[in-house]
Amino acid sequence: MHPDAVPFDVTASYPASRVRITHIPAGMREVSWHTVPEPVLTVRLDGAVTYETSDGETRDVAAGSFVLVEDTRGKGHLSRHSPEAQTVIWVSLPNSFDLSPE
Repeated sequence: MHPDAVPFDVTASYPASRVRITHIPAGMREVSWHTVPEPVLTVRLDGAVTYETSDGETRDVAAGSFVLVEDTRGKGHLSRHSPEAQTVIWVSLPNSFDLSPE
């Protein structure tokens, strides 16, 4: 850390298998039930989405927010997108991903 910087917290390092940038075109409204192939940390740069899980829980994710999507099996989730085009960074994590500190 730079000596002039104000101290801040940094998490442990976590492995990532790949990083992708996704462009979701304007007009993509609802994507029906689906799963992800591996746990994915999604970082939404613009636009918004509402995820609904198979148990009925919903989560609104606005631009500048992130969410860990882990439903690799079962019914998965559905996505309701805002009407504008969106850019999302996808960070693929190993199936054995664990948030415990190293």
